[in-house]
Amino acid sequence: MIYIFCAPSGSGKSTMVKHLLTRYPNKFELSISCTTRAPRGQEVDGREYYFISPADFEQRIRKGDFIEYEQVYEGLYYGTLRSEIDRIEHEGRAVIFDVDVKGGINLKRILGERATSIFVCPPSIEELSRRLHARGDTSEEMIEKRLAKATIEMEDAKHFDIQLVNNDLESAFANLDKIVEAHMNA
Repeated sequence: MIYIFCAPSGSGKSTMVKHLLTRYPNKFELSISCTTRAPRGQEVDGREYYFISPADFEQRIRKGDFIEYEQVYEGLYYGTLRSEIDRIEHEGRAVIFDVDVKGGINLKRILGERATSIFVCPPSIEELSRRLHARGDTSEEMIEKRLAKATIEMEDAKHFDIQLVNNDLESAFANLDKIVEAHMNA
């Protein structure tokens, strides 16, 4: 089983992923992506991301090591190593991806029926704005950029197998559990 989680920033995607990893600790494992950006805060190589140089990333592209990758800005790459999927599946666990919308669409296109893609939706753009403001860690300018991007990303929800509305956290968790348990029992 492979699950691809995507959402606009502030919709609760990472919270949904953490819920699955906590509720089903021996069933799921998060695929760790590669990036060329520097670690932030307490991030650790091999835990949040594999932090590699742009030259190394580009060499891995040429070798075909990535199942998907994206150059977000000049010299700033994010990507998914094929070896990461193989490692998790070899351990007998389901793979979880917590990726941006473009990456999620690419992964679903490549993995097809092997993967279930889940788009975590905010109940509204207004609620998303409220959540981003409540975090208190983002400038007004960045919030406006994220909201503009979210409006565009919401249009891509139709490319996902499931749209999970995060109205209320407990209800969203219950709905996610139903989805996962239906797949496990299929």
